[in-house]
Amino acid sequence: MSHAIRNRQKHEINRLPNIGKVMAKKLKRADIYSFHELKKLGAEKVFLRLKAEDEGACLSSLCALEGAIEGIRWHELSKEKKEELKRFFEQQKGSKQKKSK
Repeated sequence: MSHAIRNRQKHEINRLPNIGKVMAKKLKRADIYSFHELKKLGAEKVFLRLKAEDEGACLSSLCALEGAIEGIRWHELSKEKKEELKRFFEQQKGSKQKKSK
């Protein structure tokens, strides 16, 4: 992908709700440059990529990604969606703990 296209897409991702400079840099390190890529993979898969690069990736990051896909601030996600994301997050923590034993 050319530098000019990536640069334009970088700005696109920065315009999404919940995606500031720090999250945009993390997404870039995870090879996510556009809303299209984020939506295609989904919040959970993108979160796993972030987690592979940054062990500190947290539930708020996962919710922020989902909110960006839905076009809303993560605080506005439905209670059901937040619970679904929390279950996924907890499963990831649990699977990592099992692997380290």
